[in-house]
Amino acid sequence: MSRIPGLALAMGLALLPSGSGAQVAVPGLGGLLGRVDATVDGALGTVDRTLRSATDLVQARAERLAGFVSRNAATVEYDAQRQPARRGELLLIDPTAEDLRLAAASGYTVVAQESIDGLDTPYAQLAVPERMPLSRAEQALRRLLPHAEITADHIYFPSGSALAASGSPRAGPVLPRGGTVGVIDGGVPGGGLVAGQAGFASGAPRPSAHAQAIRSLLAGAGTARLYVADVYGADPAGGNALAIARALGLMVRQEVPVVSISLVGPANPLVRRAVDQARARGLIVAAAVGNDGPAAPAAYPASYPGVIAVTGVDRQNRVLFEAGKAAHLDYAAPGADLTALGLDGRRVALRGTSFAAPLVAARIAAHRARQASPALTLQAVDAEALGRGPRVGRGVLCSGCRSGT
Repeated sequence: MSRIPGLALAMGLALLPSGSGAQVAVPGLGGLLGRVDATVDGALGTVDRTLRSATDLVQARAERLAGFVSRNAATVEYDAQRQPARRGELLLIDPTAEDLRLAAASGYTVVAQESIDGLDTPYAQLAVPERMPLSRAEQALRRLLPHAEITADHIYFPSGSALAASGSPRAGPVLPRGGTVGVIDGGVPGGGLVAGQAGFASGAPRPSAHAQAIRSLLAGAGTARLYVADVYGADPAGGNALAIARALGLMVRQEVPVVSISLVGPANPLVRRAVDQARARGLIVAAAVGNDGPAAPAAYPASYPGVIAVTGVDRQNRVLFEAGKAAHLDYAAPGADLTALGLDGRRVALRGTSFAAPLVAARIAAHRARQASPALTLQAVDAEALGRGPRVGRGVLCSGCRSGT
């Protein structure tokens, strides 16, 4: 999947201004997706999708990832599990001096050796031997260091898209507002509710449409303060595991109570370690399940134990047909029939589980500001959720939160 400037969309689509009538050509997927006809007539938006099955979604995902790797071959390649990762780099977690000595003797170069600031996560960043493919270098290092924890620096992708303008947002119940939310995504314009922002990629922080939509939704949901970690910047290999781990460390240092992550990718031991340690320090992590359908591999970080996994629903509280899966499911929130303010100040329409995760984070943050512990916070959130069931977890939250500001 190509990273559209400022917005890497899980279904390869760009944001449309609200109220437009457009025919969107989906890039890089052959004839599989064909066209998405987005026709807007006042309050109704109708979408004629060529994607009809979970199999289509899985195939679309494979083609999208292949296209992304091909277009960014200078900075991205497949790892041993055929997952996109930063080219020519491996991460060694909790490295010993002997590990590093053996690796260096075999042609691996130590680029950096440090610990994630804010977390107790030592790691070494290794450059693989010259002209050796990442997949082969990873396998060779595992043979050399069989007891070490080794991983590629995997790439994670935003999990949202925009199709057609939605109708007038439906008024929801009056809910507690306030609280602080951290967002790990792209950058946003400063000011307003943004209390702080940091970059963890070259060219970051750099405003992105995806992150701006999330900021707008959080403002509309009543969040009082926002901390942003831009893990993409201008880097084609941004959104990588090391950047996400560093961003979690930032949220811990800033004592942010709740973080929203609308990114999906493979299981990664460095991200898992960072999530576990951030949660041990009281951080609640809400993450989207992605938009690759129920037959796709389980999405991470949503699938890690203790992470609040979020799916998306439409105006009738039906789960989105393209919603992905995680190893568990906690809540649902609006992921369609909702709008936000774009980078140019115009209202745009959104679709995807990307936009459900921050709404759940907003509800958690509002209750966290009033509760003494994460456990009591989630009890209060559970009491607010509607319609518990296997497809929506403990229920739907923020059903009236369909318009960002």
